[in-house]
Amino acid sequence: MKEYIEERAIEIGTYIMNSNATVRQTAKKFGVSKSTVHKDVSERLIWINPTLAAEVRKVLDVNKAERHIRGGMATKEKYAHQHTR
Repeated sequence: MKEYIEERAIEIGTYIMNSNATVRQTAKKFGVSKSTVHKDVSERLIWINPTLAAEVRKVLDVNKAERHIRGGMATKEKYAHQHTR
């Protein structure tokens, strides 16, 4: 694996762990695709830094469990703005 990919995977993993960011937020911050973020933290990081990978997995599992709630809140917000016009 190329060195810059390993460095990116570590940076992304550290960012997710420290900020509890979602894959989408992380992809936007680092200027890469969601697929790249997911591959970095779920496949590459395990080989590079297993401890960090385990911590990141915990954050991503929480985000996944809360995903339906965030989607519902976004829809609620969307319709609240439409009715005020």
